[in-house]
Amino acid sequence: MNQLHIFLPCAAGVEDYLAAEAQAITSLPDQAIQKWRGGVLIHGSWRAMLLLNLHCRLAQRVLVQLSHTPYRSEQDLYRAASEVAWEIWFTPKQSIKVEVTAQHSPLTSLNFAALKIKDAVCDRFREKAHGVRPDVNTQWPDVRIYAHLTTDSCSLYIDTSGEPLFKRGWREDKGDAPLKETLAAAMIAASGWAAGEGDLQPLYDPCCGSGTIAIEAAQIACNIAPGSMRHFAFEKFLPFQAHVWTAIKTEAADAIVKPEPGQKALIYGSDVSHRMVDFAQRNAERAGVADVIEFRGGDALQRMPPIDGGGVMLLNPPYGERIAVAGVAGESAARFGARELAHTDDGGEFFSQLASHWKKNFSGWSAWMLTPDLKLPGKMRLKESRRVPMWNGPIECRLFRFDMVAGRMAKPPAATSADV
Repeated sequence: MNQLHIFLPCAAGVEDYLAAEAQAITSLPDQAIQKWRGGVLIHGSWRAMLLLNLHCRLAQRVLVQLSHTPYRSEQDLYRAASEVAWEIWFTPKQSIKVEVTAQHSPLTSLNFAALKIKDAVCDRFREKAHGVRPDVNTQWPDVRIYAHLTTDSCSLYIDTSGEPLFKRGWREDKGDAPLKETLAAAMIAASGWAAGEGDLQPLYDPCCGSGTIAIEAAQIACNIAPGSMRHFAFEKFLPFQAHVWTAIKTEAADAIVKPEPGQKALIYGSDVSHRMVDFAQRNAERAGVADVIEFRGGDALQRMPPIDGGGVMLLNPPYGERIAVAGVAGESAARFGARELAHTDDGGEFFSQLASHWKKNFSGWSAWMLTPDLKLPGKMRLKESRRVPMWNGPIECRLFRFDMVAGRMAKPPAATSADV
């Protein structure tokens, strides 16, 4: 347990930001952190695993690799799983679930592969625990076991997180297609909003929905650990020591920084739907950041800057059917059709009007927009100064940056290594 192989899976395109975040959390040297496609591998301690679960915003889970072996058949998978000392991690009284992912695996059935791994785990416990074996629970298992297959290798992992890390514990109110918290955090990381040493710039999401981007940003500003409101799978593992975990959480709670009473808000959100604004406000209250965010209703095509002097806009804008919702905050679709009038099948007219509104009223602001539409800059008649590849699940997206100067675009900055 002193030295673990910890794997942090993440969305494609987020690896660089995750590696930097993991190093900041664990204080490990560069050579202990390796970037892979779709994740980051860390050589760290049990304590590092605890810290990553509590503080990591970008990873999907925190997995511990227990085996890495070659294979050619399902029997090889059985042999690999039977050689892992599962009994030092959990007891046969706890339920398990086995999941298998693969890239170019020669096996014909991943379900059968999962069955063989499950059999190996149960058979090992039967032998070690005098006939007692763990039950399988596919809905709410105590222990999740993951296998990843390539063309010729099998990696076995135990999941220390349980529920995926985007489930922070504060979201109870949400819309139809909420942005995952991990993706919102990746957008913030890519924008560089919280990367500097000085004061944070104002941040505004004009299409805030249930508030994910604003709440993530507010928790970053307040140094609130994203996992502070939830439980983790490792709390049921045999090596778990409650007093160590309590001390780590206490240290995190003591590091929280809140603004002085009466201090002006730094983070803002608005949405055309009053219902979503109410959701965002309630979510912010549960997340402990309602006092640092100002939410209001309002159509993005009409909303003015929330504060003078410029700042950063960060949004996952409506497109397609999402922008067919008519109305301005407080008005019904029958009375106000701004969104309907702006809507075309590809959202082009809406984005063109949005760009005109920003150029006229948001001088000094930078807008970062996440979209699967690679032609968005053309629809907005704007030239992006950055484009960062980012994936929303299986959907390839770009995070575009547009720099606003009244009536025209600012000269784009020099390209960086993150540009494509």
